[in-house]
Amino acid sequence: MSKQWRVLALGFIVSAGAVYMIFSQSDPQLLGEALRTAFTPRGVLWFLLASLITVVGLVMRAVRWRVLLSGGLPLGRAFHILNIAYLVNGLVPLRIGELARCWLASRPSQSGQNGVPVLQSASTIIVERLLDLLAVVVLIALGLVIAGDKVPDTLRATGGIMGLIAVGGFLALVILSRQRKLAHRLLSFTVSRAPVLGRLNLATWLDHFLDGLLPLTKLSSLANALLWTAISWGLSFISGYMLMLIFYDQGDMVATLLYIAAASFAVAVPATVGNLGPYELSILLVLTGLGYTQTPQAEATATVFAFTVHFMNLLVNAVLGVIGFLAEGVSIGQVSEGAQTVRDAAQS
Repeated sequence: MSKQWRVLALGFIVSAGAVYMIFSQSDPQLLGEALRTAFTPRGVLWFLLASLITVVGLVMRAVRWRVLLSGGLPLGRAFHILNIAYLVNGLVPLRIGELARCWLASRPSQSGQNGVPVLQSASTIIVERLLDLLAVVVLIALGLVIAGDKVPDTLRATGGIMGLIAVGGFLALVILSRQRKLAHRLLSFTVSRAPVLGRLNLATWLDHFLDGLLPLTKLSSLANALLWTAISWGLSFISGYMLMLIFYDQGDMVATLLYIAAASFAVAVPATVGNLGPYELSILLVLTGLGYTQTPQAEATATVFAFTVHFMNLLVNAVLGVIGFLAEGVSIGQVSEGAQTVRDAAQS
């Protein structure tokens, strides 16, 4: 069995195990009752509003990507390509959507406008991941600090420290992005202290990483990227808060901050299809920790809530992804071949 198939098999086992763990502790009748109780006309309205806010958040992410590309793509194309990538990531494991995004961005538009180089797109994805990681850590820190007596003092203090470390680490990356020689000196110092690292081509990897940080060297693009990151994650928070109103009498700021952050970490599991299982389980772990699953009925409500959050995101990505395919005039087969081309070029 090839390495890729072993990873896929592991992902399937992880998803199946997580789903089994969730439903083995749930009463099907209570799950059905929770679903019927939640999706009244009021619940459907909140679901639609949350979906709309999610769409606006995706537009903001497209704006951020365009900033990182230095305006290399029109906003419409950036939006459609981003949605295609999200859809592909939901259908195919191993983050193939990111390779597809690089290929799609390099293609001329249907009107003949040039795309952007593959390496330029790849470098912006690195920066996006750093910005999103920073945002997630800040969400966790805010949630734990705001939680007050809901969590132990030590855990709240840890949240504050995590936030400071994340901000400090990001600032360090900004400095390194402007000081390539310093970065290589630090790498040489590290390798000299750990000779085993000399077997790896770390200098080349460092150069690729620093290339990805190039947008951070310009104050205007850095400020814009941080601004649009904050706006997009703020909209994710609003959407997540609205989804809580479907199932609960009132929303919970702390729960929303923490479950969004937890689900974002679950999405990082690359081998699972659509992140089914780990996504829902991460939300349930947060709700359990905050006391939302103390009775069988409450546990059923939390379970249906977790699947609803995931379903809403998958639905939005599916609809917008299909629209993106139509707008770009490409098929799934073409995108798959394009992603493979990018992967082969990266490995050569």
